[in-house]
Amino acid sequence: MKRRYLANFNLDKIKREYCDVLIIGSGVAGLYTSINIDPKYRVIVLSKDMINENNSNLAQGGIAASFSPDDSTVLHFEDTIKAGNNYNDKKSVQILVEEALENVKKLMDMGVQFDKDEKGNIKLTREGGHSKNRIFHYQDRTGKEVMRGLTKEALKRENIIIRGNQLAIDLLTLDFKCLGALVKNGAETYAILSKAVVLATGGIGQVYNYTTNSVIATGDGIAMAYRAGAEIIDMEFVQFHPTVLYSPNDHKRFLISEAVRGEGAVLRNNKKEAFMGKYHKLKDLAPRDIVSRSIFNEMIKENSPYVYLDITHKDADFIKNRFPSIYQVCLSKGIDMTKDYIPVCPAQHYLMGGVRTDYFGRTSIERLYACGETACTKVHGANRLASNSLLEGLVFGKRAAEDINQTINKLKIEEPLIKNDEVYESIDQNEIQEIKTKIRETMGRNAFIVRSREGLNEALHITKKVSERLKNCSEDSKAFYECFNIATVAYLIIQAALSREESIGSHMMINREESKCLIGF
Repeated sequence: MKRRYLANFNLDKIKREYCDVLIIGSGVAGLYTSINIDPKYRVIVLSKDMINENNSNLAQGGIAASFSPDDSTVLHFEDTIKAGNNYNDKKSVQILVEEALENVKKLMDMGVQFDKDEKGNIKLTREGGHSKNRIFHYQDRTGKEVMRGLTKEALKRENIIIRGNQLAIDLLTLDFKCLGALVKNGAETYAILSKAVVLATGGIGQVYNYTTNSVIATGDGIAMAYRAGAEIIDMEFVQFHPTVLYSPNDHKRFLISEAVRGEGAVLRNNKKEAFMGKYHKLKDLAPRDIVSRSIFNEMIKENSPYVYLDITHKDADFIKNRFPSIYQVCLSKGIDMTKDYIPVCPAQHYLMGGVRTDYFGRTSIERLYACGETACTKVHGANRLASNSLLEGLVFGKRAAEDINQTINKLKIEEPLIKNDEVYESIDQNEIQEIKTKIRETMGRNAFIVRSREGLNEALHITKKVSERLKNCSEDSKAFYECFNIATVAYLIIQAALSREESIGSHMMINREESKCLIGF
């Protein structure tokens, strides 16, 4: 699945714009990186949709950082390693936990609010896989509050230009050096040339039929980097959040935060029995990969597409105040979580793999950086610990900015003669949508919580077939570019999954007969 450029263009004949740093993506990682760039450098931040349409804005849980007297960076380190099945890069984890608190404090200095008690002390909560209460949160909409603070701060900076509804089509490279990006703005295609480019495009949820992710999460950054020749790693490690609101007809699933279980909620099967105790010593607060597989096992035994989450034993006012968004969404579905069990099931949530970076966000392509979910520092290993995702965007986004600040004076904007004049077949919007649906259904069936070699080979065959069709086609539309990226990412996930025979973390391999009963959930 390789094609260098998706659009026809001649760099010498299209509009060109210039900046010091181009950041593709306006979530936590992208905005925080921009804020940490030296104010003397001109920064352009591109958002594919509205600036607040991203996974960061949807994040409910919080940000993990050791803060209380009975906690430590050592314990946070150990919990992260355990959750990641010891597949983590230990130096990355050390950086993450040791630099966590200083970045959280920087958010607070910018005006970001976290829940406090009556005395004004920070209220910390606990989530799955954590041995201590160390989650900074704002009700059940931490991501929205962080995005509010970062957006306000970025808009103050005269050197930062934020543009919405700008689709980055491809990275512009020459001699394994990134020189900018090709961008679509409505009907116009133009180029932004820069001294450094940062990929912060978020996740890959739209590759799957059921996801908690934003509609914009089509893996654009990973696909662009792959076409440019960057190293992509660990794509088999796809995290499925164990508790999303069961809704059989909705592609996008509403997340029921891990913090609900952190505050005492219990998972129950259709017989109303609490079951996590037989799967893990941490019970309902086990790491996500274990909870997801346990839920699936119960669903199989009961032949049911969901299990229940029960927090009815907690005070009703506490539930409404602690989880106002979740409470209202459930209520809109006829579920009063103060009295009723919540039907939940797993759905795609996060990607541990991505564009390989070092400890400063540098990729294998010169002048190209990546941070947030697009990047892979191996900090999460084979399974991400809850509330380490926003944290990763902060810590490694800041480190990328610091590296850029130190090196950018040595660089200059280059204007290479790059063009793509290939002849392609046309493709209509109906076929594009059909391909998207086919890929999503294939991934949901064959590359979900459990995988088999037979199922993955089936998925590979289907993906190769649609990819060959796309490689020979072109359509100057957002739908086509996203579809191509979805197909690319699906291919990378399948290939990586086939290459790793052993089960580890979020990648569980079983034989085809064992997996048959899971299809369709």
